[in-house]
Amino acid sequence: MQNVRKRRGNDLQRTPDVTKECTPQGKKQLFHFDLWFCLTVQNWILDFGRPIVMIILPLEWFPLNKPSAGDYFHMAYNVITPFLMLKLIERSRRALSRTAVYLCIITFVMGASIHLVGDSINHRLILSGYQLHLSVRDNPIIKDLKPASLIDSFELLYYYDEQLGHLMWYIPFFIILFIYFSGCFSSCEKQRKVPISGWLLLGPSALYYWYLVTEGQITELFLLTFLAMVVMVIFQHSKGLSPDSNGLFLFYSFSVTLLLVALWVAWLWNDPVLRSKYPGLFYVPEPWSYYTLHIKKGQ
Repeated sequence: MQNVRKRRGNDLQRTPDVTKECTPQGKKQLFHFDLWFCLTVQNWILDFGRPIVMIILPLEWFPLNKPSAGDYFHMAYNVITPFLMLKLIERSRRALSRTAVYLCIITFVMGASIHLVGDSINHRLILSGYQLHLSVRDNPIIKDLKPASLIDSFELLYYYDEQLGHLMWYIPFFIILFIYFSGCFSSCEKQRKVPISGWLLLGPSALYYWYLVTEGQITELFLLTFLAMVVMVIFQHSKGLSPDSNGLFLFYSFSVTLLLVALWVAWLWNDPVLRSKYPGLFYVPEPWSYYTLHIKKGQ
C-alpha cells in the first residue's frame, strides 16, 4: 500500500511538469513581438540608414573632420542592439550560459566600435570620390598618394573596417542568436505557431539580414549558423520537440534571407567588375559597391 501511495504521489507531482509548457506562464511563453519589432526597426534605421543619412545631409551640417549623423546612428546602435539582445536572452525558456553570453556581448560591442571608426572614415572618402567597387590601391584618390606608405595606412583602415571589425561584430551576433534559438523548442502544439504580427515582421527582418550578409561579407558565417539551426531542429525533433513561435520566426527569417542572397548573386553573376572585386569562394557583391558602380555613376 505504501508503494502504491508513493507512485500516486509521484504521478501527481509529475503531471504539472508534462502540461506546464502548454499552460500560460507569463510573457516568457508568448511571441516576443516587442523585442523583434524593436530589433527590426532599429536595425533598419541605425544600421542600414546610417550611410544613407551620411550621404543625404549637407556637408555644412557635419564637416568632414567631425562625426557625421551616421556616426551618431552607429553609436546608438552599439548601445541599443546589445541591450535588446540581452533582453531577448532573458526571455529564453531555458537557462543559458551567462559566461558565453557576456563574452559575446563584450566582443560584439568592441567589434562594432572598431567598425564605427573605420566605417566613418571610409564613408567620408566616398564623398571625396572613393569608389567602393575598387580595391584600396586601385582607387584614383588613393593610388597617387605621396609618400606611398600612406596607402598602407588606408589598407590597414580597410582591414579594421571590413575584416576585423566585421568578424568581431558579426560572429558574436550570430552566436547569440543561435544560443537563443537553441532554447526556443517546445512540445506544446499551441506554442508552435507564428502569430500574424510575426508574419508581418518576417519580410523586413529577412531583408535586413540579407543586407547584413551581403554588405558585411559574412556569407560563410551565415551559412554555418543556418546549418547549425537546421541540425538543431533535426536533433530536437528526434526528442519530440519543435521550434516555438520565436524559434520559427528566426528560422523562417534566415530561410528567406538565404533565398534573397541566392537571387542577388544570380542577378549579378555576370558582372565583370564586381567579379574581379569579389574573387573568393563565395561571390556575394556588396550593395554599396553596386551603388558606386551602377547608380552613383549614372547620377
